[in-house]
This record gives sequence, C-alpha cells and structure tokens, in this order.
Amino acid sequence: MTGIGLIFNSSELILIILLFLGLFGRSNLIVASTCILLSIRYFNLDHLILPVLEKRGLEIGLVLLMLHILAPIATGKLTKEDLYSVVSLKGILALVAGALATKLNGDGLNLMNANPELIFGLTAGTVVGIILLRGMPCGPVMAAAVTAVFFQVFQLLGR
Repeated sequence: MTGIGLIFNSSELILIILLFLGLFGRSNLIVASTCILLSIRYFNLDHLILPVLEKRGLEIGLVLLMLHILAPIATGKLTKEDLYSVVSLKGILALVAGALATKLNGDGLNLMNANPELIFGLTAGTVVGIILLRGMPCGPVMAAAVTAVFFQVFQLLGR
C-alpha cells in the first residue's frame, strides 16, 4: 500500500485529480467547486451539506444562472421593445434553440443520474476542450447532453 491510499479515500482522490485538472485547464469553476467540496469533507460537514447539494444543488445553481441572465431586465438594459426581436429570424432561431437545449439538457441530466461514473469523464473532457480546442468552460449538464446525443446516434447505428 502506498502512503496516498492511507491519506485520501477514493472520493477525495478523485476531487484532488479534478482540482489539478481544473488548475491545468484554467477552469475556475472546477477549481472552486472541488475546493468547496474538499473543504466540506475536511470540516466534516459532508453529512449536512452534501445531501442538500445532491438534492437541490442543480436548482440552486440554475436560480443563480437565471438571476444573471435576467439582470439586464432589472437594470433596464433590456426593454419591452426588445421583445419584438422574437419575431425576427434570429429571434425564432433563438427560441427553437432554447427549447431544444432544454430538452437535450434534460436528457443529459437523466444520463448523469443513471450513469454517475460518467461525471469524471465529462469534467475531464471539458478541461481537454478548454486546452486543446480553446473552448469556453461549460457545465457538466451540457457535456452530458452532447454525450446523450452521441449515445442515441450509436444506438441508431446499431452499436
């Protein structure tokens, strides 16, 4: 047995690996999330906080995201005249894309819930995309949505 096995359990080791992947990939979200989770574990608050995060964390995150998205309305940067853009070609495409994205994200969430072992690969894949493809960090839900599409395509192809 190595010393590292005596210091960290497997979940902490995975979080540490993700922390370094986040640092290497310059993903502040992954770094902050793993540091918060490691701190929760270190201070023995996991039995109190982790069940809430597992049950309601996505909803909490989506509320914060919606607050960010809707802030221009509250600050007056988006007006009722801007609502008319929905009837333009760009507006209609945005409407269809938004509806499709929510459907795909739902499929991604279902995939992650059914296959939690994919979460590490999804997170590592976003880091690879940041580094090699010069992409922007996305959440694991979007990555899982793309994975769900891949799985459906492979099923259609008979694999």
